[in-house]
Amino acid sequence: MFMPGSRYEKMPTYTVTQANGRDVTAVRLPLPNPGALAGYHRRLVGQRLDHIAAVYLKDATAFWRLCDANGCVVPDALATRDLVGVPRKG
Repeated sequence: MFMPGSRYEKMPTYTVTQANGRDVTAVRLPLPNPGALAGYHRRLVGQRLDHIAAVYLKDATAFWRLCDANGCVVPDALATRDLVGVPRKG
């Protein structure tokens, strides 16, 4: 259902029945899992998380790991931060 390496790839799913009787499969939202940091990146104006992830993590689609490392569930929560913690590789 999700791309390999996605933060949702191994999350459990559950089924919800909507008011119209239709069943929908949903995935639980993973909570941030801050780990050890390799350091910090001083974010430039307009610099996107996928660009930072591409440089430090060698994978632009791993921007969610920056969110986790900074205790954020969604990328927009990092929008106002000047310093972004960079997780260790692995």
